[in-house]
Amino acid sequence: MATQDNWYIERFETTGSAVGYRVSDKLDEVQSPFQRIEIYQTTDWGNLMLIDGAVMLTSRDNFLYHEMIAHPALFTHPAPKRVVIIGGGDCGTLREVLRHPGVESATQCDIDEQVTRMAEKYFPELCQSNADPRAKLLFDDGVAYMRNCAPGSIDVAIVDSTDPVGPAEGLFNKAFYESCHRALKDDGILVQQSESPLAQLGLIQAMRMEMGKAGFSGFWTLPFPQPCYPTGWWSVTMARKQGGFGFRREDAAARPFETQYYTEALHQGLLVMPPFMAKALG
Repeated sequence: MATQDNWYIERFETTGSAVGYRVSDKLDEVQSPFQRIEIYQTTDWGNLMLIDGAVMLTSRDNFLYHEMIAHPALFTHPAPKRVVIIGGGDCGTLREVLRHPGVESATQCDIDEQVTRMAEKYFPELCQSNADPRAKLLFDDGVAYMRNCAPGSIDVAIVDSTDPVGPAEGLFNKAFYESCHRALKDDGILVQQSESPLAQLGLIQAMRMEMGKAGFSGFWTLPFPQPCYPTGWWSVTMARKQGGFGFRREDAAARPFETQYYTEALHQGLLVMPPFMAKALG
């Protein structure tokens, strides 16, 4: 809710917490066939995107999420060439994926074209790779897209979704993970945003259980700061058919692009899970 003193406050009943931004202007609003998208200008965090009243991203801190959902998985895979992004309509994850010169194709499938159109207008820095010849933008049902993928055709599948409600609800269950498992090559990696490890460990446990039922044998959850999401601490979870989660550290150190958060040393540290997470997740 936007209050009279120009603050936008999002309350999270399930975590007993809230996050707020001081706003100076409402820039745009559109009701798509799927959800309501709003754009605000804030005084300190750049532009702010809301979907159905929930904070999706700000100009100032989105790099944390986009780097962490892309680079750990891509540097863990031995040679990622074909990448599929389910969701990710703001295109920030697509931009990070296409920083990797070895990637030959990156398909982004988001059900709501309006998210991308709003990002192009108000977050153009995230859309810098949309015209890359390796990029393919689809506006369709991501669940159906993965179900129809040829078996063993994908190296890395990135599920860059909103919370598991509404249009994203079908992305957090055994049937969807089975489609991902079938579409991935034997050395493929699935990575999905997995909410707050502080307040939503139960959801992460449930995700990993459903991934296991779908045939994945190994899992690793990586936490990172994300000020605009509940508790300010977020995570992504990787799943593999086979193999562990060691990564190409030398390649990560020699990456031919700049990052604002991800480094090879940070990645190495994330392979040691905090004790409370290790106790809950095994």
